[in-house]
Amino acid sequence: MGIVVQKYGGSSVADAAGVKRVAQRIVNAKKLGHQVVVVVSAMGDTTDDLIELANEVSPLPPARELDMLLTAGERISMAVLAMAIQNLGHEARSFTGSQAGVITDAEHGRAKIIDVAPGRIETALSEGAIAIVAGFQGVSQTTKDITTLGRGGSDTTAVALAVALRADVCEIYSDVDGIFTADPRIEPRARKIPRISYEETLEMAAQGAKILHLRCVEYARRYDMPIHVRSSFSEKEGTWVVRAEDVTASTPEGNRTMEAAIITGVAHDRSQAKITVVGVPDKPGEAAAIFRALAEAQVNIDMIVQNVSAAATGLTDISFTLPRGEGQTAMTALARLQADVGYDRLQYDDSVGKVSIVGAGMSSAPGISARFFESLSDAGVNIEMISTSEIRVSVVVSESQVQDAVNAAHAAFALGTDEIEAVVYGGTGR
Repeated sequence: MGIVVQKYGGSSVADAAGVKRVAQRIVNAKKLGHQVVVVVSAMGDTTDDLIELANEVSPLPPARELDMLLTAGERISMAVLAMAIQNLGHEARSFTGSQAGVITDAEHGRAKIIDVAPGRIETALSEGAIAIVAGFQGVSQTTKDITTLGRGGSDTTAVALAVALRADVCEIYSDVDGIFTADPRIEPRARKIPRISYEETLEMAAQGAKILHLRCVEYARRYDMPIHVRSSFSEKEGTWVVRAEDVTASTPEGNRTMEAAIITGVAHDRSQAKITVVGVPDKPGEAAAIFRALAEAQVNIDMIVQNVSAAATGLTDISFTLPRGEGQTAMTALARLQADVGYDRLQYDDSVGKVSIVGAGMSSAPGISARFFESLSDAGVNIEMISTSEIRVSVVVSESQVQDAVNAAHAAFALGTDEIEAVVYGGTGR
């Protein structure tokens, strides 16, 4: 059998018992004849604890030193997991991201992988060992400093290694049994999706679904690497993330699956904020100046709405959403523009959330938006902004109404199951 790359999230290795359970699972895969490479996250809330520690000793931790600190969490996990595997009678070798050949750019805190040179991993495998790699980290090609890939970066580490090693599959283990039609924590009748396309998974991840890191799905799609999302707490078959043409391919039993569903799932995001630039002169170049300033401040913009200009004043309002953590940066950048652009004032609202329906089938099914909006209306949910793509419809609503919106949309498109099958074993959904 070929190479299998397995990634285990923090909930799977939260304590010694979890580490031992994961070690047994890895050994079982080895006994089946696989060459096994494991990517591991920091244990439990270790990363959050390290960030809190850094903020206690410095109000603005230097990015280089913060990366050096945060990578300690994954190094702890890889070492103790290797010890647990060796205690079961199998050789395991642990490697940091740099030792594993994960080469990145020099952007601390959100580095991008530019190459993977897994020579030491290949040597370990050829000698019969199990390779354990610290996720979330690499080494800068130019500065040789340790870098981190951003939160959720262990997923990307796993897929990048799977591609470089020409693995058969990249298995992503968490504390849920796969990808569900909605977050099981707020929609208990969510149904597990057996297969889902890269494109639908990208939309789900971009709209707030936390089960997979957005960049890891992009990487997998680019190199056609199948991802199997499953739980480390059970032996159940998970969700396969594959090419769109393979979503309706034959099942392992040889039967053709049904035509892809119109709506695959409902995603939500409670980490959004909304900024409205009020009274912007409606003339060429003003919107460009606003969004150029935000780009230079490294602010990520999501949904954008510009109102029709008022005939009497020649002024318009521009609203957009962004990650809540970048709100202050955006407000500061825009405040510097007031004299040049001549807008009236800024409005900031950090009590909003985003709810999205995603499905490749909606592009050929009229009436989807109407049904979505009607379900929200019936639930008493007010829509503040709307955004669409070929396979997605998103709305911004009050944060207090996010759960009502998810439940209403989930019911409207009959995405649930009669029996509760969504279990969050570790309580995190990751």
